[in-house]
Amino acid sequence: MQAERGLAVKNMSKGNILVTGGAGYIGSHAVLALQDAGYSPVVIDNLVTGFRWAVPDNITFVEGDIADENLVTRTLADHNIKAILHFAGSVVVPESVEDPLKYYRNNTAASRSLIESAVKSGIKHLIFSSTAATYGVPDESPVAEDCPQRPINPYGTSKLMTELMLEDVAAAHEFNFCALRYFNVAGADPDGRSGQSTAGATHLIKVAVEAALGSRESVGVFGTDFNTPDGTGVRDYIHVSDLAAAHVLALEALIADPAKSHKLNCGYGNGYSVLEVLDAVDRASNKPIKRIMEGRRAGDPDALISDNGAIVERFGWQPRYNDLDQIVAHALQWERKLAER
Repeated sequence: MQAERGLAVKNMSKGNILVTGGAGYIGSHAVLALQDAGYSPVVIDNLVTGFRWAVPDNITFVEGDIADENLVTRTLADHNIKAILHFAGSVVVPESVEDPLKYYRNNTAASRSLIESAVKSGIKHLIFSSTAATYGVPDESPVAEDCPQRPINPYGTSKLMTELMLEDVAAAHEFNFCALRYFNVAGADPDGRSGQSTAGATHLIKVAVEAALGSRESVGVFGTDFNTPDGTGVRDYIHVSDLAAAHVLALEALIADPAKSHKLNCGYGNGYSVLEVLDAVDRASNKPIKRIMEGRRAGDPDALISDNGAIVERFGWQPRYNDLDQIVAHALQWERKLAER
């Protein structure tokens, strides 16, 4: 069943852009970035993990699944969609190991349906929410785009399969794409309009700010014997609003050069250890978090840092929030707001 609320802005707009999964964490920030840049987003989301309140009232909202080709095709036509930003899918790595078929259905098969709907409807541009998990455990860090893609879990494999589909479709049709490979996304909209709201989220900064506010008793530190300065794993954390801005730049690049597609890393090119992140949360909250030291998880590399030179060079991307304390402050601010809802 299709349920729509709001009206897409039809005047003085750069065009209507379909955002799949636009009621979720990253998708909702992309909606805000598109609006701020003068586009008119149209959101489709099945609300399995997203939240209706995360979509502003002045944005057209379609409740439904991207695997429903009739619904998607109708939405593309009814709203004269110019391009697609595709965020819909499942994202929990341990769950993908326990239930791989869910991930191949929600990520790979559903993406195939969406891409077919797009091609049949004459959509020429698609930005895909991919992941650094497609690299698996890389041989080197920082990780460049030409590093081998050897995913070690169904989540990473499901995303890589979609990248491969997009590459084949771009070779066969008048269609280009940008696959953005995210590193560790964190933080929240600086103006408090959206943030990470999923119950039971597994991302370190989200878990840590929950602990700082008392909704968790402690934070697990998985491994203290990594080959890093303090023995804990080092990761590249990217502010969600900088990531959303990268999607707008990717959209404009695809429109400007329809013959060129892109596969690019999204990270800052520097990393922080688990203990450094927890220290930052302690500083922001003025309260020490209880830390439980545990064993390593299978497949965790010592460090996972992006080489972001390509996206900076091609799109002129200039991050605004490349600061751990700022990322944590925004996440904590959102968590406090979420607790009041």
